[in-house]
Amino acid sequence: MARAGLDTAAVVAAAAALADEEGLPRLTMGLLAQRLGVRTPSLYKHVGGQEDLNRRIAVLAMNQAADAVGGAVQGYAGRDALAAAARAFRAFVLEHPGRYGATVGLEPTGPDDPLAAASTRLLAAFTAVLHGYAIDEREVTHVLRMLRSLCHGYATLQAAGGFQWSTDVDESFTWLIAFADRGLRALGGGPGE
Repeated sequence: MARAGLDTAAVVAAAAALADEEGLPRLTMGLLAQRLGVRTPSLYKHVGGQEDLNRRIAVLAMNQAADAVGGAVQGYAGRDALAAAARAFRAFVLEHPGRYGATVGLEPTGPDDPLAAASTRLLAAFTAVLHGYAIDEREVTHVLRMLRSLCHGYATLQAAGGFQWSTDVDESFTWLIAFADRGLRALGGGPGE
């Protein structure tokens, strides 16, 4: 019952799509096998089990988020780069909530872990945003954590239907970006615009 052309990348891509559709907690090897039209034991030729599958989804998601954010900030600086990065990240999470969920709370097992490389790529994309602000090197880690918290928090709350008030969520997100920009300009003393 093996399906021709099935490889690790195809298994992980199908699992990521299924996680987005059904939610990461509902993703099982059995459900994935059913989606792919194979028996569950066939999947173990490509992944080491559920934990391995989830880590591979996280690596895929982190790389895709890095591509989205990195591509969005190209040619922009200051507030424009901040807005582009935040919007790209939010759009990624909203479009791919299951695969993004696989990244939360996962730590690389070491420097050779593909998750470490993918995380570094996403971090570099957000770090590029800071070049438009005169942020002291000692503050960079704090600023990056703040940006991640703002973007992650807003996007995951929105993806979970957490904004019930009548105010437009896009308007609130634009306000959040402007607020962060003012804070970064005040912290760095740079123009930001």
